[in-house]
Amino acid sequence: MIAFLLLLGLLTPASPGEKLVLLGTAGGPTPKRTRAAPAQALVIGDAVYVVDCGNGVARQMVLAGLPLRGLRHVFLTHHHSDHAADLVTLPLLAWASGLDTEVALHGPPPLRRSVEAGLRAASFDIATRVTDEGRRPLGDLVRVHELRGDGIVHKDAQVTVRAARVEHPPIREAYAYRFDTADWSVVVSGDTAPSANLIALARGADVLVHEVLLEDAAEVAKWVERPIGHPLVQHIMRSHTSFRDVGRIARDAGVRKLVLSHYVPGDAAVDRDAVLSEIRKSFDGQVVFGEDLLVIEP
Repeated sequence: MIAFLLLLGLLTPASPGEKLVLLGTAGGPTPKRTRAAPAQALVIGDAVYVVDCGNGVARQMVLAGLPLRGLRHVFLTHHHSDHAADLVTLPLLAWASGLDTEVALHGPPPLRRSVEAGLRAASFDIATRVTDEGRRPLGDLVRVHELRGDGIVHKDAQVTVRAARVEHPPIREAYAYRFDTADWSVVVSGDTAPSANLIALARGADVLVHEVLLEDAAEVAKWVERPIGHPLVQHIMRSHTSFRDVGRIARDAGVRKLVLSHYVPGDAAVDRDAVLSEIRKSFDGQVVFGEDLLVIEP
């Protein structure tokens, strides 16, 4: 259907150039009615660099007009399922769509074990398509790079990518990423409570895509139908960044544009006036309320 719409000119594919596409802006592991699972794509020419692989990311790329065959790198912030569910499914579907170039998967341990398990789970489909369709084995195209700490994790002629560990207890290996190109700098926070390490990584960036917790503890408790003292409520409150704090983080980092994403609760209506009012107490730069398939350009 998507291809048919493209042929009819009813759906315009993304144009060449440099852009950031918010593929999914919901937070949390369950599917949402109004938002897709967390993922971002930085597009530089014909190459696509994806941050996080929530469920359905390949379809979101197609809806955004991004070529699956253009997938070159995937950067995983951490191994919560809303960020990692399609870690292997994305390159698998890109491969089925004609991808014949290498894809590098970057992220914290146990990345290698997860990828190997995912490829084993898909081994029947892969072997069948290799034999029946003449494809190169997918395993020959996938390269795994496990993070071993902060610093540069990738560099090519188009972009330098840095990682920094952030605060997302109880997960110790959770990271934010910064992309520096010739035209701009983009930082994706991943899941994090307020983090000095993130502020340092984002210093002077053009764009900071930051997660946001929309509710206080009492409302979160109602949302998850648990008492305030329940471990789930406590996890949500200590592992994410409140809308009351995100403006200060953007100010301290000195970023030009703050993009809110990974909304928690993921299906909640966003009271933009209330959130913006809190942000404006500390940050006077541009604020963007992220939506699925929103395109941001330098």
